[in-house]
Amino acid sequence: MYHFIVRRIIRGAFGGLNAGKATGVTRLFAPDARHLFIGEHALGGERSTPASIGRWYARLLAVFPGIRFELERVLVSGWPWNTLVVAEWRESSPGIDGVPNENTGVNIIELRWGQVRRVSIYTDTATLERNLKRLARAGVTEAAAPPIVDLSRMGS
Repeated sequence: MYHFIVRRIIRGAFGGLNAGKATGVTRLFAPDARHLFIGEHALGGERSTPASIGRWYARLLAVFPGIRFELERVLVSGWPWNTLVVAEWRESSPGIDGVPNENTGVNIIELRWGQVRRVSIYTDTATLERNLKRLARAGVTEAAAPPIVDLSRMGS
């Protein structure tokens, strides 16, 4: 039953992003959570404060308005005090410049007592970087912005 509830929570969080709302995800993070997105680009880097994690999700929705995630699989293991979730997804968005964006990826999520302690997001970075460059040329400034990272906590 616990794993069913966790899968439902994760699906709801992705559903919130599909509705253009970051709070469905950000409310799940513990105050000292870590958020990692692989790659060196506008969405890359690691964040470790609620403010920077919130800014990252706001950027995601600004760069890819109308983004839609389709969950392929949500795997859950462990107990409430130490839960691991693997969420495989496909995403698409219409593209501000009229060219559709598509990609696939996986989120590895660590939960403790219902709070996200760490999320690591892995995607096809070559495809993402091509989309970001194209959107930046179309005038989406956030697509070319430096990564959102917590400089005060780097190396900690």
